[in-house]
Amino acid sequence: MSVSLKKGQKVNLSKENVSLTKIIAALGWDEVGKSPTKKGFWASLFSIAIPPISIDCDASALLLQNGRLMARRDIVYYGNLKHRSGAVRHMGDNLTGAGDGDNEQIIIELNKLPAEYDKIVIVVNIFNAKTKKQHFGMIRNAYIRLINASNNREICKYDLNEDYTNMTAMIFGEVTRQDGEWRFNAIGQGTTDGNLTELSRRFE
Repeated sequence: MSVSLKKGQKVNLSKENVSLTKIIAALGWDEVGKSPTKKGFWASLFSIAIPPISIDCDASALLLQNGRLMARRDIVYYGNLKHRSGAVRHMGDNLTGAGDGDNEQIIIELNKLPAEYDKIVIVVNIFNAKTKKQHFGMIRNAYIRLINASNNREICKYDLNEDYTNMTAMIFGEVTRQDGEWRFNAIGQGTTDGNLTELSRRFE
């Protein structure tokens, strides 16, 4: 049975999934529809459905050693879809956020992750956010869920339901290794970083 998490909560992934070797970090979000530019009786009477704003959100995984990002090659994102260890793979970029279900997925093979890595941080940033004047306040139904890849069962899910207006990047959560066990921490921290490079510097 999936665990529903709130901001700041942690779950022991190994406790209920003793033989857990591979997980999928699945992320999703929806664009908020545009508001009509005209107001008043006639505008509302003859209103036409306006399509949602296209927002390109990019999910990434940062592999940390002793809580720090040691090299650029330890970032798995749309420009580097597979970590050199083979333990973390990005399944591809969704350019609009449109469609039902998960928007982007990152596969993590826990048994292949080299021992020096103790934390994987899952982040999302809006591509060209400042140029396009876009932010996470224009996005709804954002979530991250972890799936046991061996049986496709959802282990836990965290819905980011706070107001993230003016936030251009987001630290969704982190998978950590401690005393031989795996845990997930729901973070939900918004930032004003303009791109992945700026966001990743927070972990150096």
